[in-house]
Amino acid sequence: MHIVAHGVDLVQCARIGAIWKRHGAHFLDRVFTPAEQDYCLDGKLAETRLAGRFAAKEAVLKALGTGWRGGIEWTDIETLPDPLGKPVTTLRGESLQVAERIGVTRFLVSISHAGEYAIASAIAVRDA
Repeated sequence: MHIVAHGVDLVQCARIGAIWKRHGAHFLDRVFTPAEQDYCLDGKLAETRLAGRFAAKEAVLKALGTGWRGGIEWTDIETLPDPLGKPVTTLRGESLQVAERIGVTRFLVSISHAGEYAIASAIAVRDA
C-alpha cells in the first residue's frame, strides 16, 4: 500500500442543517446519493450524519487535488458504513476517472462528530 495524498475537512453541523432546511430535497438529491440519504435520515442524528458525509466528500476531493471542477458531481462520491460501521467510500463518474489517472485505488476514510462539528479525513491509497 502506498499513500498518494491526504485530505481533511471540518464542517459545522448546523450549517449543513440550515442548508437542508432551506432547500429540502433539492439539496439532498444534489449532494447525497439515495443510499447516503437513506442512511443519514434514518434516526435522530440526520443533521450530524449529513455533515459527516459532506465533510467526507470535501476531504476526498482535497486528496484528489481537484476541488469541484471538471465535471465532478457531489454524488460521484458516496460514503456508507460497512457492517461494522467503518466508512467505505465509492467513487463514480469523473471523480473515479481522476482517481484512476493518479493511481488511487481506494480511500481510507474516517468521520468523527463532536458537538457542533463533523470532521472527515480521506487518505488516497494505491495498492501494490
